[in-house]
Amino acid sequence: MDRPEDAPKAFETAWNAHDMEALGALFHEDATFVNRFGHYVRGVQQIIDLHSPIHATIYSDSTLANELIDAVPIGDGAIVVHFWSRLTAGAAHPAGPHAVDTLILAVLVRRDGVWRIQALENVTLTNPRTGEIVLRD
Repeated sequence: MDRPEDAPKAFETAWNAHDMEALGALFHEDATFVNRFGHYVRGVQQIIDLHSPIHATIYSDSTLANELIDAVPIGDGAIVVHFWSRLTAGAAHPAGPHAVDTLILAVLVRRDGVWRIQALENVTLTNPRTGEIVLRD
């Protein structure tokens, strides 16, 4: 990533290639990750370990389409990036093909001239009254 605004596309590219090492390379070594189910992990290896099994199974034919919302500087060398993410699961998923929209908040930090994700949280869009998954469109 040359710029923090590149994070959504870089995340999408690594996911769609099902390359969890490339996904891990987007994060600082001590980064944190909260998935859409509230599972919290810390460190690149734990981020890779969280995603590798699902990319070998239920998300093996999934794709992401990410869209930058904003990038807001919060200090010298730190920026908050929000982006929409549509996960399209394929036939490998037990629920069959379907789509899920999430909103991702990522804090990127520049260390030694390199931008990487320090913290990322992913929230599924749902109807607050029913819990039903909601798509943006």
